[in-house]
Amino acid sequence: MEFQPYPFEKLNALIKDIPQKEGRILLTIGEPQFKTPEFICQTLSQKAALLNKYPKTSGEESLKEALLGFVQRRFGIDLPLESLIPTFGTREVLFNFPQFYLFGKKNKVMAYPNPFYQIYEGAAIASRAKVIHMNLTKENDFKPKLSAKEMQECDLVILNSPNNPTGSTLSLEELKKWVEWALEYDFLLLNDECYSEIYVDSKPASILEASYAAGNYSFKNILALNSISKRSSAPGLRSGFIAGDSQILKQYAQYRTYVGCASPLPLQEAARAAWSDDEHTLYSREQYAKNLQLAKEILGVEVPNTTFYVWLFVGDDLEFTRNLLQKENIAVLPGSFLSRENGVNPGSGYVRLALVYDQEIIKDALLRIKKWL
Repeated sequence: MEFQPYPFEKLNALIKDIPQKEGRILLTIGEPQFKTPEFICQTLSQKAALLNKYPKTSGEESLKEALLGFVQRRFGIDLPLESLIPTFGTREVLFNFPQFYLFGKKNKVMAYPNPFYQIYEGAAIASRAKVIHMNLTKENDFKPKLSAKEMQECDLVILNSPNNPTGSTLSLEELKKWVEWALEYDFLLLNDECYSEIYVDSKPASILEASYAAGNYSFKNILALNSISKRSSAPGLRSGFIAGDSQILKQYAQYRTYVGCASPLPLQEAARAAWSDDEHTLYSREQYAKNLQLAKEILGVEVPNTTFYVWLFVGDDLEFTRNLLQKENIAVLPGSFLSRENGVNPGSGYVRLALVYDQEIIKDALLRIKKWL
């Protein structure tokens, strides 16, 4: 078992000889730089006394109800209680769920987009699974594809729509087709939807909606993952959920009793408050939309409707990253660090810009980046 260095470790190695200067702008990590809404912080403070109690692995009923309410309001789906599990963010799920699901299977095969959130690869390595990389390129509109032969091989397919880092989003019809393939070829389809609440105008569809559209009302072979981190500018709350196929989730819930990923009760209470409210999400969503518009105007590039990323073609991504940091004191993430070689490295030549600051900082950064394009 050999895990690869995380992209930020590779970045640190690339720039270690460049002196640290005051005022460095970090466009490397997708961490919201807007304040967590006050009512969430107040709830956390008010419930601090609950730290003297053990939390349930399965999550408190009040949090489950809040999560079910979010799914109903946002996607128009009334999920039964057994079709959803609260989680300690989504990173832990993306790592341990494939290990749970693939355990005991022969010739384990996972497929996921390339470039990708690096936890997918970690899960594949830990599961000792063969990986099929679905290259996301300009030629295929940065959308994942598998052949019929590859789908026959797969046990688990992970989608990430809206996508990190490209910003590409699958339509309801495209997601519906993936649901139909999951049923036809009998693989488990999991969509990582952590950026579903960051959009400019049209709301991205969920795989749960696509399952309904395909007539798969029991969500057989279908799972969705979501998180509060980007939605509520609260990555420290570590609140997410996995929803869909209740037969699989029943077994996964049993597995989770051994994993020890229960969220502390004060965090659950704050998360309940956040998931129950939609109004507070408008501010950050509007700020991200304005930042994307700035990128379109200043850099002259097409920007996505979703996420807060710009997937920017620069030629030599490693050289560009070093030059930008040395000359402009702006840090970006090379695309080749987010991808793996699969005939070609689809991230090579790109850098990811995380537009997570206020407009004044982003405008300044983009104007300086433009000089190097």
